[in-house]
Amino acid sequence: MAAQKLTKGRLIQIIILMIVLITAFVWRTVTYEAQPTTNDVKICSLNTGNCLFNIENKPVTVTLLPVMPKSGIPIILHINNLQVEPSATVSGVSMNMGVLPIIFKPQKNSWIGEFTIPQCIHDKMTWSIDIKVHDTTYSSEFTVTK
Repeated sequence: MAAQKLTKGRLIQIIILMIVLITAFVWRTVTYEAQPTTNDVKICSLNTGNCLFNIENKPVTVTLLPVMPKSGIPIILHINNLQVEPSATVSGVSMNMGVLPIIFKPQKNSWIGEFTIPQCIHDKMTWSIDIKVHDTTYSSEFTVTK
């Protein structure tokens, strides 16, 4: 692009644009409100046993088999006493290894999902399972070893 002479009209246009941008920045800074954070959320550990959630006013048990899972070996997630099909994802907490979907199969009054954690260079990896039922997410964590 060839250099152009700075005219009076172009200078006024640049100044007006800068005023608009600075005003927008100041406005967003002044009116910013931080989203409230809740630190009292308890995340259940599936390595210590079953997790119990209250879903649709019923106690729902979530079990991970094996309790001490290893990477590269299929892991089974069992959700007991749930009538509707859940959706769930597994994602890394201690590292970013992507998000793995869990596909569930119905069983008598329960759901069974199977997934496999990929191999990693670390000896221990912490993962999170987010189970979604009717727009509500229930979280639990587990640790995988090599």
